[in-house]
Parts: sequence; structure tokens; C-alpha cells
Amino acid sequence: MTLDTLELQTGDAPVASIVVLHGLGASGDDFVPIAQELDLRAVGPVRFVFPHAPVRPVTLNGGMAMRAWYDILGPGGKFGEDEPGLRASAAAVQALLDREAARGIPPARTVLMGFSQGCAMALLTGLRAPQRLAGIAGLSGYLPLAASTAAEHSAANRDTPVFLAHGRVDPMVALARGTATRDALLALGQPVQWHDYPMAHSVCAEEITDLNRWLLQVLAPSAP
Repeated sequence: MTLDTLELQTGDAPVASIVVLHGLGASGDDFVPIAQELDLRAVGPVRFVFPHAPVRPVTLNGGMAMRAWYDILGPGGKFGEDEPGLRASAAAVQALLDREAARGIPPARTVLMGFSQGCAMALLTGLRAPQRLAGIAGLSGYLPLAASTAAEHSAANRDTPVFLAHGRVDPMVALARGTATRDALLALGQPVQWHDYPMAHSVCAEEITDLNRWLLQVLAPSAP
């Protein structure tokens, strides 16, 4: 699977990349305005990559075809997970990370970020990536294939910083799934910065400010 992408550069000759994965039924376009709100001038020129998930039927939505990284079999993960779909999309996202490296941005200068389903994909792919990333950011999502994470956890990314943010009144992905993800990662020894906000399944201004601060930290010029 090869993913179509949008790109945004804050200047010529980028020195870092941020790959942003959208949520269910959305597209790569959705997070362009949020990326434009970030102030990463202290990092230097940054390339944002916004891939589009493939269109597929989604069981939870009555089989309606929409952009989705994987099928959702039922609410809250109670009916199991689409492991083949998850792993196929993870391979496609890893191919994007490899492409950034081939274009001159090493993995250690690349952040993998996602919202909702995109959060799940960022965690799934980033924790298994063979080369160390600068950071993994997960917004309003959860850890998929949790039972296999410890066995498949990449040695290269065991100490990679993770930013997790969630809405306290999220009706789509319950806060409890977010805190369970946080606790699972902490149990693996992963460094996690956790934030929750008085919002639903969305992004808020305070969250963008916190995310901006974290990105400046993990992409600081002195970072590895």
C-alpha cells in the first residue's frame, strides 16, 4: 500500500519532519490548519507530511466506505480488532518514515503524530519502528494490539518520548481508554507526557500550546 500525501514546509531545506495521521472519515487536509498554528522556528525549517488513509468499508458505520486506517468492528474495541488492517497500515506508515530518511531527514529528527485512529496508528507504528524517532504524539486515541506491544516493542524506541492528550468528556474514545494507554506505556518504561482537557473528541487551544512546547523539546537542535 502506497499512501497519497499532502506536504507543508515552513522553509527550504527542512531539518525535521512531522508525519501527521488523521482520524476516521477525515483526510490529510484536516490537520493542516493546526500545523500552521505551531511555532517551530527555533527548530528550523520543518516538513509536515499529511498522508490520506485508504478508503474502506467500516463495520461500525454500517459498512459505509470512508477513509480509515483500519476497520472498526464495534464500539470501544469490544468486538476485537482488525489486526490485518492495522498491520497493513502500519507498514505503509513505516514506508513514509523510510521515505523521509531517504530524503535526508533521519528518523531521530522525525515525529510521528496522530489523532483518534491516527493516534492508534502512530502508537502502533512508532513503538515498533526499527530506528529511533524523535517522538510519538497521540491525540484522543488509544493503544491498539496492546497484548502484543511488549513482545514487539522496538529496542530503538524504548526511550522515545511520547505525548498523549485526551478530552475528559470524549464520547468517541472514552477517557478511560486514554489513561489505560498511558498506564500501559508507563509499565513498559516508555517516557510519557500526559495531558487531559475539558473537551470532547477534538483539539483545543491549550492542547496545541502544550504540543508545541513538547515538539520544541524533542526536536531541539541539540537533540539526537
